[in-house]
Amino acid sequence: MPDTKPKPARKRLSVLDSIFLFAESRDSMMHVGGLYEFALPADAPKDFFRTLMDEVRQCVDIQPPWNQKLSHPNLLKHPRQSWVAVDSIEIDYHVRRSALPYPGDERELGILVSRLHSNPLDFSRPLWEFHFIEGLEGGRYAVYWKFHHALVDGYTALRLLERGLSPTADIKTPFIFDLQPLDQPPPEQIAQGALKKLKNLLTDVETQWNTTKSLTKAIAKLGTPKAKRGQVISSFEAPNCILNRPTSHGRRFTTQQFSMPTLKAMAKAAGCKLNDIVMALSAGGLRKYLLDIDALPDKPLIAFVPVNIRPAGDPGGGNQVGAMLASLATHIADPQERLAAIIESTRSAKLQLEGMTAPAILAYSGLLLSPLGIQTLRALAGNESQLPITANLVISNVMGPTEPRYFRGGRLQAVYPVSIATHGMALNITCESYADTMNFGFIGCRETLPHLQKLAVYTGEAGAELEALLLR
Repeated sequence: MPDTKPKPARKRLSVLDSIFLFAESRDSMMHVGGLYEFALPADAPKDFFRTLMDEVRQCVDIQPPWNQKLSHPNLLKHPRQSWVAVDSIEIDYHVRRSALPYPGDERELGILVSRLHSNPLDFSRPLWEFHFIEGLEGGRYAVYWKFHHALVDGYTALRLLERGLSPTADIKTPFIFDLQPLDQPPPEQIAQGALKKLKNLLTDVETQWNTTKSLTKAIAKLGTPKAKRGQVISSFEAPNCILNRPTSHGRRFTTQQFSMPTLKAMAKAAGCKLNDIVMALSAGGLRKYLLDIDALPDKPLIAFVPVNIRPAGDPGGGNQVGAMLASLATHIADPQERLAAIIESTRSAKLQLEGMTAPAILAYSGLLLSPLGIQTLRALAGNESQLPITANLVISNVMGPTEPRYFRGGRLQAVYPVSIATHGMALNITCESYADTMNFGFIGCRETLPHLQKLAVYTGEAGAELEALLLR
């Protein structure tokens, strides 16, 4: 008899999803995640984690996208790759319980997360893992969560995280993977949206024309005297550096935390943006770290800085991130002079984007970063020639919840992003604000960048040094 069982629903991967799968390799894995540190509830019983895991096992109806796996897991570059919804998953595989020898400190936690992040995801299953980590000193525990960038983009993941946490300790929220999808708009609203799209076709043509004009003007600016003085960074100015070597399989993760009120006071005193302070702290830490290993270039390091171009209130989904290149002024020893140079560089980069439409920013960013492909090939070939380097590292700053959040009665104390290190860019610094803190997550290649925990320590020292100069 013919099989009458309905075939599972499929959803073709978007172009962006496919790019992340195509980039996947043993030494350049495309999963991202986060490390979340919680205080145990004051009344937590001794079997708190066993109870949590028992509750996890009751989650039999896992929600999208966490119930989706690849249609062709053994051929990631398959031209008809799709997401396939599965009826059930092995929840004990995806949600795990680990423990540090008590009392576990931040360094031991970083070592464990480094090991977990160095392991690839199983492509025959839904592409995510969730780890409860107990045994932290001070009555705390942690959650390490990782997922493939093809499955969920970082912005959407952050919104999901916020839904999985509560504003007060007495509200119980579902696990992130058990959250019901947001309500879809009613059919009449969908129809209205389709009509609106039809009416906007001519507007889209006009937008493309304006995009072309904006892009032409931005390219022309690169040839102005101001750009030639080095205030506007082009795609070919980054120095050859240890950060631009190929990556191996192993990763090292480390963290640093700052007071948000202090960073804002520093920005106010310097007359700059908070992101300039974040870059200055990163630059100070990098300068000392590279001096330690005798690898500081004579020219300043160049950072690739993602720029969010989503409108306020955007619910997420899709790639809406532009880019700018900025000098970290790591060749300058004086912290205040270094900060001044960073401010000038970021202001010039933002002026390049001023007046552009969102499509124009995306097009300009693509043009600006187009030589990154050469940079990757250069690293893979072990080529120390004069082929261009576009950026030495990524520095990203993400805005998280501004008010405290809770899970099962325990307060969330820190949120550390865990991002991607790739061939030709072996270090990524991603920061996330949360409540009254700014949390730095450093992810790097274990072999290329030895003793990466020192970078976190030196970044903390750079913060204290700059604070003393600006707020004295």
